[in-house]
Amino acid sequence: MKKTIYILICFFVCWTSACRKMDIPPINIIQDKDVLNNAGGVQAYMARLYSQLPIEDFRYSPQRGLNFFWIISPFPAGTGEALSRDQRGAMQENVDESPWAESYSLIRDANYFMENLSKYSGNFTEAQVNSWLGEARFIRAATYFALVKRYGGVPLVDKVLEYPTPDPESLNVPRASEEAIYDFIATDLDFAYQNMDESNQVGRANKYVAAGFKSRAMLYAGSIAKYNNITLVDAAGNRVCGIPSAKAVTYFKAAYDAAVLLENKYSLYKNGWKAGDKAAQYQNFVDLFFDKGSNENVFVRQYHYPESVHGYDAYNVPRQLMGANGYSSEVNPTLDYVELFDGIPKNADGTIKTTTGGKYDLYTNTMDLFANAEPRLRATVILPGDQFKGQGIEIRRGIYTGSSAGGISPLLPAGSTANYPTNNIVQSSNASQTPYTLPDGSTMNPAGLSGIFTGDGTAAISGFSVRKWLVPDKPTSEVLENRSDQTWIEMRYAEVLLNRAEAAYELNDLGQNDKNYLQDAFTDINQIRERAGADLLASAANLNNIDIIRKERRKELGFENKIWWDMRRWRTVDKEQNSTLYRVLMPFYSANDKKYFFDARTDERNIRYTFDVRWYYEQIPNGEIQKSQKLIQNPGY
Repeated sequence: MKKTIYILICFFVCWTSACRKMDIPPINIIQDKDVLNNAGGVQAYMARLYSQLPIEDFRYSPQRGLNFFWIISPFPAGTGEALSRDQRGAMQENVDESPWAESYSLIRDANYFMENLSKYSGNFTEAQVNSWLGEARFIRAATYFALVKRYGGVPLVDKVLEYPTPDPESLNVPRASEEAIYDFIATDLDFAYQNMDESNQVGRANKYVAAGFKSRAMLYAGSIAKYNNITLVDAAGNRVCGIPSAKAVTYFKAAYDAAVLLENKYSLYKNGWKAGDKAAQYQNFVDLFFDKGSNENVFVRQYHYPESVHGYDAYNVPRQLMGANGYSSEVNPTLDYVELFDGIPKNADGTIKTTTGGKYDLYTNTMDLFANAEPRLRATVILPGDQFKGQGIEIRRGIYTGSSAGGISPLLPAGSTANYPTNNIVQSSNASQTPYTLPDGSTMNPAGLSGIFTGDGTAAISGFSVRKWLVPDKPTSEVLENRSDQTWIEMRYAEVLLNRAEAAYELNDLGQNDKNYLQDAFTDINQIRERAGADLLASAANLNNIDIIRKERRKELGFENKIWWDMRRWRTVDKEQNSTLYRVLMPFYSANDKKYFFDARTDERNIRYTFDVRWYYEQIPNGEIQKSQKLIQNPGY
């Protein structure tokens, strides 16, 4: 059954390019009866709530919060997915840009709507009222999830708190337990699922959107119950940080059951996909992020130039396709990320194979190294020498001019963090490079048109550039800040399948046998891998480690701002980022051989990532702590 994309677009609202918020006058100016007694008014009110959902999309940065245009610290640069010229190590969200206050404002508006709609219910059918109430509870649940995944237990406010009030103590709400918040989210989403329908109306969530979000939230709760070891109990005995491990099965089961509800309602995008056809599989994965009729899209936020825009293309195109703003290559995938994919020559330890017998392997073209890679990689990452917008993307570290008699030995010892030697290597410090004359009389730019430039951060500093989300036919004249308007896919069916697979695996691991959970997880993962053009698992017995599913999530959902939250709920970030240097792949051209070789090494900038364990629970803004004697701070702040 064809599904209309659920587009987060506001009705009856004047957008500006600087803000997504609707400019609706306060309730004390526009009366309730002007808004809530007709379908148009209700639709406008709900549209404002949708527009304020705390979604980490194109305009989100941990250092800048929600709704910022200039992204200087992109999400993937904090997870090991990518390097950025502006990201200097591990990070937590900037407490000054915390979504706390905005989230509670949105929760209040949702509560107000639910409390007052009943006064005008006689104007509508019972089904209309219940559906609107379901939407409001969906929005409230999604907002509480944005809070609980950051802070743990937070004040649970399920009604409008009036101010001023003769009882100021009623405003002094303590933090609920983390478990209570997740249970509240589940209840709200269950109500939404039961009372909303399968409406195809543009701009709305439906019952299956609610179920999809429940699968996400409950998977998070189950992970906290199983893997978290940070606990904070308040004076009243509420466990505001941490969930009892005994609840893991309950939450994983809720995540699994919710994901199952979307089966046969959505499907993986396979428009033009062909088994065994790498070119078709590559194009299919590219297209799924731009086909607004895709039956894979569960919930999206739509942009439209000039009313609502972002700058993703301007910030992330390869240097040679840079627009007049002068931005490029903000997100540069790491070699660590690229090595997750199938079909690349690898050593026994899983790292990329670039040498044989202690000498570099030589390639006629840089893309030869990736000739057998799974198509999903090419659709996610621009590899050196690959085609984009009809151009070969030139990414080189330099030209090697030394002798190759007997092969070329590694330029640096394994694991070295030193600079490359200057003897026998021609490099470029910036894009204004002097072409080098090769032995055959032809000339070549040492670093190519897209870098790597040793003194210019607007280039492919990792040896790669990001591909996912970049509009494939956007003219360079339009690659400008605040000119992009591709749709953000907040949830797609691939994530739901991955949620289902992970929950199923965890249930099997915890001894649950009411269903063949391992077989279910195996089927789900192979659906994802088949569409991606990856190697299929031979049997459920091969699914013998949770890391197989986690790796699949990283590959499938890379650069979709989901991996950061996965790493946090798995409680693995502090282990992965412990004075960690991420790795890069440097392509060199051997002038005498007329061939390329690759040097795998750590980030030349020597930037190390260390995650502080206290960041698993973020700092509650001090201004909020000062407002209430009952609001305790998270550990370590």
